[in-house]
Amino acid sequence: MLLALFAGSALLLASIGIYGVISYSTSRRTNEIGIRIALGADSLHIVRLVVGEGLLLIIAGLVIGLAGSLALTRFLSSLLYEVRSNDPLTFFAVSVVLFCVGMAACLIPARRAMRADLMIALHQE
Repeated sequence: MLLALFAGSALLLASIGIYGVISYSTSRRTNEIGIRIALGADSLHIVRLVVGEGLLLIIAGLVIGLAGSLALTRFLSSLLYEVRSNDPLTFFAVSVVLFCVGMAACLIPARRAMRADLMIALHQE
């Protein structure tokens, strides 16, 4: 029960972190997004722009995390009970869950960027 609580807390912190980074990056690029909208970019293009940036971060984090966890399985094998230290199903399930949570955290700033007011975006400094 305690392990599930800590895992849920870590997942929540990870999603808040991804949301914060993408939201900050999107707010810094408001002028660029406004110019893209003024030049005729549709909302799908704006969403792809923001989500694509988040996707790069998510994939980089998954690759680094998987490499680190595979490297450390030798040390953790004595702590596990009835589970192999390099169980592929566990690695796959965790990767899928983290990917889905990361993409959901990217969609909120993408929706906000998609609905940006053109006049406010162009008048900002």
